[in-house]
Amino acid sequence: MGTALVYHEDMTATRLLWDDPECEIERPERLTAALDRLRQRGLEQRCLLLSAREASEEELGLVHSPEYVSLVRETQVLGKEELQALSGQFDAICFHPSTFHCARLAAGAGLQLVDAVLTGAVQNGLALVRPPGHHSQRAAANGFCVFNNVAIAAAHAKQKHGLHRILVVDWDVHHGQGIQYLFEDDPSILYFSWHRYEHGRFWPFLRESDADAVGRGQGLGFTVNLPWNQVGMGNADYVAAFLHLLLPLAFEFDPELVLVSAGFDSAIGDPEGGYHLESLAESVCMTVQTLLGDPAPPLSGSMVPCQSALESIQSARAAQAPHWKSLQLQDVTPVLMSPSILSPEERPPPLLPGGPVCKGAASAPSSLLDQPCLCPAPSVRTAVALTAPDITLVLPPDVIQQEGSALREETEAWARPHESLAREEALAALGKLLYLLDGMLDGQVNSGIAATPASAAAATLDVAIRRGLSHGAQRLLCVALGQLDRPPDLAHDGRSLWLNIRGKEAAALSMFHVSTPLPAMTGGFLSCILGLVLPLAYSFQPDLVLVALGPGHGLQGRHAALLAAMLRGLAGGRVLALLEEDSTPQLAGILARVLNGEAPPSLGASSVASPEDVRALMYLRGQLEPQWKMLQVGAFTPQK
Repeated sequence: MGTALVYHEDMTATRLLWDDPECEIERPERLTAALDRLRQRGLEQRCLLLSAREASEEELGLVHSPEYVSLVRETQVLGKEELQALSGQFDAICFHPSTFHCARLAAGAGLQLVDAVLTGAVQNGLALVRPPGHHSQRAAANGFCVFNNVAIAAAHAKQKHGLHRILVVDWDVHHGQGIQYLFEDDPSILYFSWHRYEHGRFWPFLRESDADAVGRGQGLGFTVNLPWNQVGMGNADYVAAFLHLLLPLAFEFDPELVLVSAGFDSAIGDPEGGYHLESLAESVCMTVQTLLGDPAPPLSGSMVPCQSALESIQSARAAQAPHWKSLQLQDVTPVLMSPSILSPEERPPPLLPGGPVCKGAASAPSSLLDQPCLCPAPSVRTAVALTAPDITLVLPPDVIQQEGSALREETEAWARPHESLAREEALAALGKLLYLLDGMLDGQVNSGIAATPASAAAATLDVAIRRGLSHGAQRLLCVALGQLDRPPDLAHDGRSLWLNIRGKEAAALSMFHVSTPLPAMTGGFLSCILGLVLPLAYSFQPDLVLVALGPGHGLQGRHAALLAAMLRGLAGGRVLALLEEDSTPQLAGILARVLNGEAPPSLGASSVASPEDVRALMYLRGQLEPQWKMLQVGAFTPQK
């Protein structure tokens, strides 16, 4: 299954017919600029193209009143002065004789995309539409939005396809109050919006855009607002929101479909509303590339959330905690089971007085837009290096099974310090791993999977770490599961971060050496990944990630796939998975597909983390938070 791209050139027909500085920025070039850039990048050609159809009036009636649909229909025959007078009855709206046709196409594009995904024709897709929709309400146009495209798509998915859980993520810089109003009492729709709020001083100036607006009636807890109260939020602030709010709720909700109201007006270079054509076009391309499974470029800037972002996240978590177990578990006060043993010399430099400010992202938009945002794609996205000739894997056509191996002399030199690598089978596996790793470090291969005998797993991982650090990796993250100890003489110089999930005690031996037990249940595993592994990983900002599943790792295939998929968001997707040969047939196929960009299998409804898992997580967070600020949530204060 692939990615659909839905659009129709008729959606460029509407334009402003009178002088109105507020409305003139919503112009046809917003659609054509994005489409032109998709074609220039060769992305349109990689998608399944669907021509948008008009939504029927019955479909519009899933969320809009008949009287309102009739009012918009009548704009087709109104003159310029009548259109202007009608537009003045709404906030930031300009009607055109083609508005009804274009708005029906915009809504219909979303319906086509939902049908294509839910019938299995494609895995995902993007509907490139105009006019937008998330401000539109049951009986009112608002904020350039005529019909509420995402809301209609959600209602259609429920009615036609029988869905019971739909997650709507609204990342537009403005609050999508229209979606909120339409579903605020509906527990089948989880609506999540982060938006510029500035304590109510930013459009649409609504009290119900704040964090304490959580829905009503049966929908309590199914409206989630994350208001940004300071301008210039950066990558660290958004990552913190993902890890500490959106993803815990999303996994607990376990949606059958995810709809994104994808406004790009929070992107660098945009003055306010998604109307900087260069920024808009780049954002659309990067979104489509991600849907296609291409690795995302590494994030730039310091991974330290600003105080205002943490306060907003804390407010939203506090408002939602009564309704979501995943937030209740993370907000217990941690108990420090032993004094901190973090070495002072390993701590990063202290922050300037007053902490970070949220101005960096807005300070230099032009220079960042001048840089190429998309990394050159490697010639091979994913390679699998196996030694056992009798293993047959069903792999995507663009995943290669590597035949090459490093030179014998070179392989023996790297193996010499380790007795377990002296045997021929271990030496052969090491040669294949070195060849694959060199391809990744040289930019020829993006991600890979290598196998090793169980008895040589620790030694092979040690070689992989040293080879990576000596051949181009500036910062290497190693996530080791099972009985794999950190190499004893690995330098504590900040170039490597070792995270060991192995079923023993929780210990922060240094800020770059962390060990935690393997959680017993899915809920504990998710809490560990979202609350510890990923905050540390994004703070560290590696340019190479090693995932080692050693003896006794205890992970089911779906858990291993999820871990690999989430780590793929780091280092431009440059992830190398090291497996035991005995587990290769079961794990290599699923990991290869995930590293190649496919979605991991669903975990299903997540269970609650055990008290032991919660205590271990809170202990480590309390130990590490002073050094790794991405661990901050703000809803608890560690006892010192």
